[in-house]
Amino acid sequence: MKLSVNLYANNAESVQPIAASADYQQQTDASLMQLYASGDLRAFETLYNRHKGGLYRYFMRHIREPSAAEDLYQEIWNKVIIQAKHYKPSAKFTTWLYTLAHNKLVDHVRHLSVVNKVVVRSHDEEVDESPQEFIQSQMDNEPESILTSIRAAESLKQCIGQLPHAQKDSFLLKEEAGLSVKEIATVLNTSFEASKSRLRYAYENLRQCLHLKTGRAI
Repeated sequence: MKLSVNLYANNAESVQPIAASADYQQQTDASLMQLYASGDLRAFETLYNRHKGGLYRYFMRHIREPSAAEDLYQEIWNKVIIQAKHYKPSAKFTTWLYTLAHNKLVDHVRHLSVVNKVVVRSHDEEVDESPQEFIQSQMDNEPESILTSIRAAESLKQCIGQLPHAQKDSFLLKEEAGLSVKEIATVLNTSFEASKSRLRYAYENLRQCLHLKTGRAI
């Protein structure tokens, strides 16, 4: 997975020398964006490597055609590069990044029903359990073969693909982007309670689906 963009496009005349001692891994996303805007190409490379996996999987799990997912992925990073000089750290970088990604995805699948309505309920508890955690809970008390683990992962992938669009989008923003419920609500332009409810339904549906596929309670 390579980024085929021109890193100099946004700052070709302002590339600054890079301090060899700079500890880029310790920089925040916002700081890296500001460094890149001032001409530090290594800052962008660090930012890209930090988020490329989650963003790529976000598109791949929404779009069946790998080439289309790759195109959208490339477009988003090009937008990041173009808008770097105008980026203001008023919101978390990942919130900004996945807002761009979500909007691009909606544009791409406009001919589909991209806004599937789900029943919105109020839940007192926060949604903080990941699918990896409730799959791992099965594996903690009994040995699992590599083949069984692979099958469990494949089952999870299939179950994610069967989620209603609104639930899947909320779920992927949490698991792939690591966004909070509040940040997901910002990206999807919905209420906190609606986002929390969609996540709750998503996890419940995944449990039921995995139970049917694996034959064990989750």
